[in-house]
Amino acid sequence: MLFKDIAILDENFDYAAGMWVGVKDDTIDYIGASAPENAADYGETYDGAGKLLMPAFYNAHAHAPMTLLRGYAENAPLQQWLNEMVWPFEAKMNGEDNYWATALSCAEMMRFGCVSFSDMYYHTPLRAKAVGEAGMKANLCEGLLAFEPKPYKEYPVCQANEEYFSTLHGAFDGRILMEYNIHAEYTSNPVVCADIAQLAKEKGAGIHVHISETKNEHEECKQRHDGMTPVQYFDSLGVLDVPVTAAHCVWVEEDDMDIMAQKGVTCVCNPASNMKLASGFAPIPRMLEKGINVALGTDGMASNNNHDMMQDMYLMALLYKGNQLDPTVITPKQALYAATRGGALAQGRADCGLVKVGFKADLCVLDVTGPAWAPMHNPLCNVVYAGHGSDVVLTLCDGKKIYENGVYFGVDVEKAKAEVTSRLQRICEELKA
Repeated sequence: MLFKDIAILDENFDYAAGMWVGVKDDTIDYIGASAPENAADYGETYDGAGKLLMPAFYNAHAHAPMTLLRGYAENAPLQQWLNEMVWPFEAKMNGEDNYWATALSCAEMMRFGCVSFSDMYYHTPLRAKAVGEAGMKANLCEGLLAFEPKPYKEYPVCQANEEYFSTLHGAFDGRILMEYNIHAEYTSNPVVCADIAQLAKEKGAGIHVHISETKNEHEECKQRHDGMTPVQYFDSLGVLDVPVTAAHCVWVEEDDMDIMAQKGVTCVCNPASNMKLASGFAPIPRMLEKGINVALGTDGMASNNNHDMMQDMYLMALLYKGNQLDPTVITPKQALYAATRGGALAQGRADCGLVKVGFKADLCVLDVTGPAWAPMHNPLCNVVYAGHGSDVVLTLCDGKKIYENGVYFGVDVEKAKAEVTSRLQRICEELKA
């Protein structure tokens, strides 16, 4: 594909109008202010009039099958939300439920310009199948709740993960990557955590974990482990010696952030989820000062209700100004970086997340002709503060169209909606029985 005369956000997230961008196979092959000499070699030409080309979004913390719980568990604090609503519902979900809910989540994400997500849940082969068919990317981990004080090898998920790493890691032309999961400190035990850390080291794999999401979680960890915070606890067990995607990090302390910076831990900011569950506000400005990689995530649909990354980007860019009474914290460029390049780096996809020659063609195109886009004194501010996921008209993953103007190329959306609706009814009936 050759994008003709289109505005772009370049590799530095600076705005440039009237550009030409060429895509060959899965890679950005050309960027210039004029047409390439071999323009005919690129095939389809895309008229960029009234359009903005930018990196696609990377959702760095999600629970895609929880689309089934959209609107189900509402107005409750986290532990009540989990114990009384979410976990009983999830216990009724089977593999096909996970497949169809993941398919619907993929459709919603690609509609809003997202090409990849990091997902912590169950029935991994069926989730991978849904992602692969949708044409998207995902870092998947099989959820683990390790309440019993026994080694990891005695949990069924241990053997399952060996199979998943063998059969799914690198599947669909490298679009699926496997990771290990530790749900959180309070849902695991030290032996399991140390075992998983060792396995992840041996495989060169990452770990996806919830850290310090609530004040109670954070403080109770210190009571259980001789004053160690969750970050310090995981560090003591070797968990942070591999690439770690740490969701939430709302209550991390100064020393925690120093450890995270030293160990290269990515913090995933989940502004909508953390506000909805009244968990608090992660110290993102301080993390950025310390050089911690910050990514952005929607979390599950029981604690956010939509997969519009532009909405979470908007929240991240605004809430810290009010929270810290400082209008200069979190620039539009920092918020956009977290939603794109920061997430790609969290997933270990070093050649993704930028409009740059040689990078994967993970791109989205926004229609900027609507009233919210005029005027554009600073186009980045329009993207972050005025834009919406509904402005996306084209999403490319590895150079292939996965969404364009209402067409979902890899997902039967009507089928997915019908399946999810009927499966929700079945589960609710089972819960009443």
